[in-house]
Amino acid sequence: MNAPWQGSSRIDIARRVMARSLDSLKTIPNLEVGLRIYGHQSPLLPGQQDCNDTKLEVPFSPQGAEKAKGWINYVVPKGTTPIARSLEKAGGDFPECKKCRNVIILVTDGIEACDEDPCAIAKALRSKGIIVKPFVIGIGMNMDYLNALECIGTVYDASSEETFKQVLNVVISQALNNTTCQININDIHKKPTETNISFSLYDEKSGALKYHYIHTMNKAGNPDTLTIDPLLTYKLVVHSVPQVEKKGIRLIPQKHNIIEIDAPQGAIETKISGYNKTSSVMMIVRKKGEMNTIYAQHFPEKQDYLVGNYDLEILTLPRIYMTDVKVNQSATTKIEIPLAGTLDLNTPIGGYGAIFQLENGKTNWVCDIKDEFSRQSFNLQPGKYKVVYRNRKTSKTVYTTEKSFTITSGQTTVITL
Repeated sequence: MNAPWQGSSRIDIARRVMARSLDSLKTIPNLEVGLRIYGHQSPLLPGQQDCNDTKLEVPFSPQGAEKAKGWINYVVPKGTTPIARSLEKAGGDFPECKKCRNVIILVTDGIEACDEDPCAIAKALRSKGIIVKPFVIGIGMNMDYLNALECIGTVYDASSEETFKQVLNVVISQALNNTTCQININDIHKKPTETNISFSLYDEKSGALKYHYIHTMNKAGNPDTLTIDPLLTYKLVVHSVPQVEKKGIRLIPQKHNIIEIDAPQGAIETKISGYNKTSSVMMIVRKKGEMNTIYAQHFPEKQDYLVGNYDLEILTLPRIYMTDVKVNQSATTKIEIPLAGTLDLNTPIGGYGAIFQLENGKTNWVCDIKDEFSRQSFNLQPGKYKVVYRNRKTSKTVYTTEKSFTITSGQTTVITL
């Protein structure tokens, strides 16, 4: 903290900024402030450091802000940086209070220097039920070092005196008066009626996932209120099908922010005639005119999709293709297919062949016969078919045989070749 910074030293700038912030806390009711300092008792000597150099100098009290200001004005940095041990001790500094909200603000210009693990300490505190929500403010630190402290809590980079002042003010305001927001997921009429869908908020700068929720309406029928960090720039991803995202979201600290995103939805409901159980039939869903699969839907199943037009490929034998299927706002598009019938195919010798569908005067390939099996079953859509086959012991093409058959829903057709 004695290092030069911004035309002064880190400790002098920290004194000025923190003194102003502590002054602002003196008149806040029901607030107690404590101050733990490390690296101020034992000098750092070549080859040795005092990793126990951490002490609660100002116990928590309503007058703690004024007392902490006095200590900060006169403390002299001397020693090392035992962050893990200080954090562990800080967890025990809070007075017993079942209704209190405990917050740790760690101000540092260096990383852990005593070969201990601040991440493990933070995890251990949480596992013991010690309610702490640390904020880490790095003064003039390398971002790689600062990011290593994200496991402790919310990390802020104070790259200048002005930034330090802003960050400290926002951190304190968060601790006292949290910034809130609501996510309005709008329908096609720009009304926030879409809900019960998962969404994620990412730090747009680092790409790190910060919040992951299921969207909920409160008792008044409005999108529920969230408390989130106001300093980050966010990317919002609504996990609709297909998902939508919004970038560059900035919040106003200490205000209620409304984030708007359009994700109007309807649904597609699948059904097999006369069959109510879950089947192995699936349907590939793609946006109209595109090849990327956005969802694989079971039969029967109801699934929400963004309002729009879709191409469907139903994985029956033979395949069923439906193009330009429309999904409307808050409406359900129903897709119903016939119940399949079963072909039991016996080929005692085994051989080679294929099944074809006979439809509208055309012969369409459906699937091949597996030559390694003597008995095979195929679930086929109702209709007229033929099987073309040659057993494995023949060596002439003219020994190919054909047999026509009809498949009826829910019934089994047996053919022996």
